[in-house]
Amino acid sequence: RPTRHHATITDPKQVGELLRAIDGYGGTFPVACALRLAPLLFVRPGELRKADWSEFDLDGAHPQWRIPAARMKMREQHIVPLAKQAVAILRELQPLTGPTGLVFPGLRSLARPMSENTLNAALRRLGYDKETMTAHGFRSLASSILNEQHWHKDAIERQLAHGERDKIRAAYNHADYLPERRKMMQAWADYLDGLRGQSGPNV
Repeated sequence: RPTRHHATITDPKQVGELLRAIDGYGGTFPVACALRLAPLLFVRPGELRKADWSEFDLDGAHPQWRIPAARMKMREQHIVPLAKQAVAILRELQPLTGPTGLVFPGLRSLARPMSENTLNAALRRLGYDKETMTAHGFRSLASSILNEQHWHKDAIERQLAHGERDKIRAAYNHADYLPERRKMMQAWADYLDGLRGQSGPNV
């Protein structure tokens, strides 16, 4: 089966420029929040835009997002640990679209999620064409840099929700490497903050 490559940016200086562009996005607030969350969470775009407030625990000792198996490509529940930066964005958005229902409803109906083209269209509006950066590209951006930073490869793969070939093991491993993944996701958010705040050649 041929591999489909999604356009992405992985150079740290260019990532910082992208993050600053996202911070300056002038569209609707839910789309702005989705854009800000995309690099932090690096889930598939469809998983992000169909997120429901009932799936989030923002108040526990370990804030997290549990995506139901039915919405996952591999049909396994997926846990996304939430860094404090992600929690802050969600708390900003919750008074507008919460506390129940879709996190990112479409403009025409609160019962339907934003369209699959919304995030890519927002990136185009920021000056990133489809050959440079896509919404799906945040996944390969994170994967590339986290691997370069020598995080545990299995923890990265689990956080990307890539398929587990051993179906028996897959039934039990949705929480695999969760402590490592919590640590990684907070470190990743802090790293992105560092890139956002730096514009020189020595990022």
